[in-house]
Amino acid sequence: MMKKWIVSLVATLALCSGLAQADALEDGVAAYNKGNYSQAIKLFRPIAEKGGAEAQYNLGQMYREGQGVPQNYQEAVKWYRLAATQGLAKAQYNLGLRYAKGQGVPQDYKQAVDWYRKAATQGLAYAQFNLGTMYREGKGITQDHQEAAKWYRLSATQGLAEAQYNFGVMYDRGQGVTQNYQEAVKWFRLAATQGYAEAQYNFGVMYDRGQGVTQNYQEAVKWYRLAATQGYAEAQYNLGVMYDNGEGVAQDYREAVKWYRLAATQGLAEAQSNLGIMYLKGVTQNYVRAYMWFNLAASKGREDAKNNRDVVAQKMKPAQIAEAQKLARECEKRDYKNCD
Repeated sequence: MMKKWIVSLVATLALCSGLAQADALEDGVAAYNKGNYSQAIKLFRPIAEKGGAEAQYNLGQMYREGQGVPQNYQEAVKWYRLAATQGLAKAQYNLGLRYAKGQGVPQDYKQAVDWYRKAATQGLAYAQFNLGTMYREGKGITQDHQEAAKWYRLSATQGLAEAQYNFGVMYDRGQGVTQNYQEAVKWFRLAATQGYAEAQYNFGVMYDRGQGVTQNYQEAVKWYRLAATQGYAEAQYNLGVMYDNGEGVAQDYREAVKWYRLAATQGLAEAQSNLGIMYLKGVTQNYVRAYMWFNLAASKGREDAKNNRDVVAQKMKPAQIAEAQKLARECEKRDYKNCD
């Protein structure tokens, strides 16, 4: 099960000094780091008005975040553009982000691509990653998986976890590159060891299935757990399955229920269905709760949950079914939180 492609990233405030205005710029950075945003603005503005690209960029950042000034995306774009036209890569990247998001300018993916490319060709990893994503999704440019893989590779080799993960997905799916599970494992591992939850999950899947590595349920559990403790729903669900089946861990239905519930409260239909099974057959039999979770999963199109709901309904009285349906409605209204 593969996951979404990450598009938006946030650049950090520039800490580089200019040349002629080095002292003032450094003083501005020092003020910023102390949280004295109004003083930082006061120091950055004169340098920016004289054409200092780093100061222009920093003003753009502060207008974007509303630090020392009211948040104003149009002003942010103004200062990003001035720095970007001087060739400052991080300003070009941030200007691309504004076009991609439609913040301070009308949303324009083609413009976003143009500015990402300017920064990417200067080696900025975030821009390379986002340019790869634009090629992958065909936004602002003709979809081209080979170009996506090219830019992901450049970003990934600089250590950007999001790019390493996405490049691994390209190898896993054979998109833009020849399908190669060992290469997928390589890039998932690099991102996973940086703590990237999606990569930890996919790395666990590779161990679980024995794709690109020798099948090892204990390693799968290890990586599922790392992603699950970060709140990644699919990993929580898979960890629950491992405890349910006794794969890589001692079979423990209570632990299975724990992880199914965490994923179910995030709306994951598979987890809701399995939680229903645990209430139907597991350690704490409760037909009303079983029906409730089956009903919620069935509403998302899970045929197995629909069938199980019909099975448990045959064991229930009409009043119990009515109660379960009411609980399901209330649970959905609470976004699946505090339903048990």
